[in-house]
Amino acid sequence: MRNISKLYLDFDSFFATAEQHFNPALRNRAVGVVPLDSPHTSCIAISGQAKARGLRSGASVKEARSTIPDMLFVVARHDVYVRLHHRILQTVEACLPIEDVRSIDELVCHLLPAQAADGAALGERIKRALSQQFSEVLTCSIGMASTELLAKIAAERYKPDGLCVLCDEDLPEALADLPLRKLPGISDGIERRLNLANIHTFEELWRLGPTQCRTIWHNIEGERFWNELHGKTVERPETQKRMFGHSRILPGDWRSKEKVAMCARQLCLSAARRLRRTQWRATKLSLSFKGDGASLSTHDLSMHNKSTRKNNNKLRWKEELPFAPARDDHTFLQALSQGLTRSEESLTFKPRSVHVTLHGLVDTASMTHDLFDTHTTEAGSRTPEQERLKWEQLSDVMDSLRANFGPQAISLGPREEMPGGYVGAKIAFGRIPDDADFDQAPVADEDTQFCLNIN
Repeated sequence: MRNISKLYLDFDSFFATAEQHFNPALRNRAVGVVPLDSPHTSCIAISGQAKARGLRSGASVKEARSTIPDMLFVVARHDVYVRLHHRILQTVEACLPIEDVRSIDELVCHLLPAQAADGAALGERIKRALSQQFSEVLTCSIGMASTELLAKIAAERYKPDGLCVLCDEDLPEALADLPLRKLPGISDGIERRLNLANIHTFEELWRLGPTQCRTIWHNIEGERFWNELHGKTVERPETQKRMFGHSRILPGDWRSKEKVAMCARQLCLSAARRLRRTQWRATKLSLSFKGDGASLSTHDLSMHNKSTRKNNNKLRWKEELPFAPARDDHTFLQALSQGLTRSEESLTFKPRSVHVTLHGLVDTASMTHDLFDTHTTEAGSRTPEQERLKWEQLSDVMDSLRANFGPQAISLGPREEMPGGYVGAKIAFGRIPDDADFDQAPVADEDTQFCLNIN
């Protein structure tokens, strides 16, 4: 087909269908996947059967139970989903080379003219291979078009289990009924800007020029969006790694000062292990908390630490701690301890979530050392440089022990299992954890983790 060069594959309700794939008893049932076994959490994925009965992804357990009384809930098993993801890639590769993996459940392939000539047959062949290798419940939607953006739009056009070939010559009519908010790259904020510019429909958006889109977006992304939407391939600069961070929503019994500190410590150590597998060193640690807005009165907020904000009925507190370029646990934990001490002095709400980020990255190869850090000030004492090297070596040895004898072989300080597990190894958009990210024994594919406190 003329101008068709990209295939976008997007799995339908991936976490939920993965659970149905591994446990046939869940098939044809409304299933919700939750981060931990608690009636006070929300669904991170729901099955197609639940969507068909009016539920939306992200719904709370309470809302889900009210909408679908017989709904079943299971705890997410991130290591299982990552292993399944890698097996899926092998199956797709047998049909068509993969150009890029965009997320745990999305990938893009480049199509040669001969492959695009019968795109529908190719799409059906991939679907058939996946069904034969796994099961018919593990469905995907496939879109083909001239650019990745249009192929992604095509993949989302007829979910679930859709197949759509979108030709440039059929635009804009083929997408005339598509709401702006359904387009990848159109956030709530961008939609508001478009509306302010009297752009409310796809056809009105289509008639804009690239310079107008750049003005509305306030940056070059608007022009890139216009080009991709009009079938023009855009070369994007390679994304640079800017941070290593983890966050955690805390169950009710983990919101005490001691538990919050324990959670932050585990998040920090997990981020540190990820950083050490790269060439980077961090120069800053950020510790932040979010809470429910009802925790403070307006008067309390006016007297509160300047790092706290009330936004969309949420409270926020953040502290940034700088240090010399580092990659060792000791430096990061010292900075974290300072942040936790400051939070105890100024935080006036119970955190609902904890966020720890290592950033201000510098390349180890280009790092310069302190020219004046060459002599000890007291007999037998170490210079800061020697002290840093000592803790780096210790961190490396501990990483090696965990690699050889299991993730729980050794830890720096006490360790307590977090509800829901997978600290630092949860799947996020655009990030698929490595095997080394998981700090617990692998869960068997068939070992469904039913929620005992919900079902």
